[in-house]
Amino acid sequence: MPDPAAPNNAKKPMNEAVTDLPPDENQLIAERRAKLKALREKGIAYPNDFVRADYAQDLQEAYADKEQWSAEALLVLDRGVQMAGRLMAKRVMGKASFAQLQDMSGRIQLYLTAADLGDCYEAFKHWDIGDIIGVSGTLTRTKTGELSVKGKNLRLLTKSLRPLPDKWHGLSDVEQRYRQRYVDLIVTPEAREVFIKRSQVISAIRNWLDGQRFLEVETPMMHYIPGGATAKPFMTHHNALGLDLYLRVAPELYLKRLTVGGLERIYEINRNFRNEGVSTRHNPEFTMLELYEAYATYNEIMDLTEGMIRASAEKVLPSMQAHWDGHDIDLSKPFKRWSMTDAVLEHNPQIKAEDIRDLNVMRRHCETLGVRFKPSYGWGKLLLEIFEKTVEHTLIQPTFITQHPTEVSPLARANDLDAGLTDRFELFIGGKEIANGFSELNDSEDQAARFAEQVNQKEGGDDEAMHFDADYIRALEVGLPPTGGLGVGIDRLVMMLTGSSSIRDVLLFPYMRPVNE
Repeated sequence: MPDPAAPNNAKKPMNEAVTDLPPDENQLIAERRAKLKALREKGIAYPNDFVRADYAQDLQEAYADKEQWSAEALLVLDRGVQMAGRLMAKRVMGKASFAQLQDMSGRIQLYLTAADLGDCYEAFKHWDIGDIIGVSGTLTRTKTGELSVKGKNLRLLTKSLRPLPDKWHGLSDVEQRYRQRYVDLIVTPEAREVFIKRSQVISAIRNWLDGQRFLEVETPMMHYIPGGATAKPFMTHHNALGLDLYLRVAPELYLKRLTVGGLERIYEINRNFRNEGVSTRHNPEFTMLELYEAYATYNEIMDLTEGMIRASAEKVLPSMQAHWDGHDIDLSKPFKRWSMTDAVLEHNPQIKAEDIRDLNVMRRHCETLGVRFKPSYGWGKLLLEIFEKTVEHTLIQPTFITQHPTEVSPLARANDLDAGLTDRFELFIGGKEIANGFSELNDSEDQAARFAEQVNQKEGGDDEAMHFDADYIRALEVGLPPTGGLGVGIDRLVMMLTGSSSIRDVLLFPYMRPVNE
């Protein structure tokens, strides 16, 4: 067989051309369109009959042992392969050439010769980086030890009309990476890895919950009444029914209706929509896990949350150690549990325990700290504002903040010993909220009173306050068993587990202002 050893210039980068300055992109596109036109004239543009049988990573793993699978052993094996993918690099050297093929699993080298390919070899010389090709042949190994496919047949499956970014620099413009994710995924292996891990995290969560006898359900995306969270909704209109509808801010009230109906362990992983600003932590459309377990308190839900996050970490991390925004985070130790009042008192020694429920004193503390507040805020809302200003960013290691004021927890069950607080928690990691959970309020009369107070706040100018949901009250009157609930921000969890600093890095298509092209 022909010697597949690389020649003396093997270390020269495989690329489209070596020039001091790249040609004008419009010129490159025009040249590629001309090539496509020639293919159309021959009637062979965009064939759809190539069948793929093998993947790069599978072959790399199966034949990784260079001693067992030497060039001689592979010749005897005569392992046929049939692969398809994108042409990412090429080096043409007379009658023998090398190329890199990239598929969904990884890359593998192609060894191509005029003797094996005939007329197709001459056509290959004019193919471009980014073209999608199919190749069939046998496995071999070069003298440098690289596993390769020795091509016997080669086909152009899709002509790429736009050149890919320079292989050494990739997409250096961050905004362009977000706007052209399809290009980013081709040329940035790290981006592909983040989204592979995102899928693995969601799969791990599903498997873990299914193993705990939870049932996955789906609830409406459009609501007659927005509810389940204090957030400003997006509004739309149903023409046929003449109804204003809202994209859901949370599935909570529908899921708890199902718990009333006897589905005692349920979860949903799906999108929520909130008409808020865009930042490194926020996107108006985001993914949430929300679950409910009958006959569980918020303490059991904290245990569940901790176990589920560890199961996710085991799937994508080599150990229970994560690195996020410059912090080393230890997920192996029990998560700290700390009441909001105690956390605020420790970080604000000027505030005394007896100050917490003194409205005037708390207002003065807010003014001293530069915390803005509205006249309608009670002591509970002021406590939350102080917590967010002075404590939240310090919670680097996993910490459950518990016992939120009733004023800021309209759907949580009041604490048996202190009606001003609720059996609620939020989980913070890396100074960011990851999860929110509580023992659910199942007293229909208490819930109706809290909805009424939310309506008063909305009439007072609070756009995020809840509406009064009479049907949900009716469901509670049928009877909601003692229940614990949980919401986990999937995007932020993936950010933590992949070390991503911006939510845009874990969203395939983050929201951005449109640009004129």
